[in-house]
Amino acid sequence: MRQAQTTISLQTDGQRLYEMTRQVQSWIRGTGIEQGLLTVFCRHTSCSLTIQENADPDVQRDLSEFFKRLVPEGMEWLRHTMEGPDDMPAHIKAALTDVSLSVPVDRGQALLGTWQGIYLFEHRHRRHDRQVVLHLMGED
Repeated sequence: MRQAQTTISLQTDGQRLYEMTRQVQSWIRGTGIEQGLLTVFCRHTSCSLTIQENADPDVQRDLSEFFKRLVPEGMEWLRHTMEGPDDMPAHIKAALTDVSLSVPVDRGQALLGTWQGIYLFEHRHRRHDRQVVLHLMGED
């Protein structure tokens, strides 16, 4: 059993989904691990991870719009407001989604479906440097 780990840095510039599938697949190939389990972990509390369709960009736009309507800014009852009106809604959105994903790996690649991609889902308006940890356990 072998293990490999790295951190991917993503710069975001607003609320939307940022695909990182190519970076993840490239890193997996470079490890030499052929079969195993990949963990993708987001090191932040105001963004999240998701596996979603990557063929039609309307899917990402609709998903972003849905979460804006589900958890709107401007809820007067929120107490955590010192970091701006988008911060607490961002925490709520991250709590409703995932901060880690598990993806099987075979033949040196993540076993995603034909139209699936791995995304960081940014829930804040302003620019952020986000860190996503990849950890792969498996065999050659």
